[in-house]
Amino acid sequence: MPFVDWLVVLAIALLSVAACCRRHGPGRTLGERARRLRGTRLLVRATVALWGALLIVERSLTSPDDASFGLPVGPQAALGVASMLALAGCLWSIRGRRLLRQRRMFRNE
Repeated sequence: MPFVDWLVVLAIALLSVAACCRRHGPGRTLGERARRLRGTRLLVRATVALWGALLIVERSLTSPDDASFGLPVGPQAALGVASMLALAGCLWSIRGRRLLRQRRMFRNE
């Protein structure tokens, strides 16, 4: 897949994250707005990390000679970096979704 197609996929993913995070109700406090902004930033970071991991995996599987992006690393190292990026992206996604949820007013204990 050409690199331009990868950039289009990234743009679509970032626009979908932005569209999903735009919803907000009236009367939000400053703390609530900061929380939503931080959650949105974490989801954008997760999207870029997962996109990078997929790009590294695709490049290392289709053309192993060109997978290093000009650096002297092997395919195992590239896949290791891709797995660490994917793990970080999943963790950021979980944390971002948790921050975007509305806080409970009362706790049931």
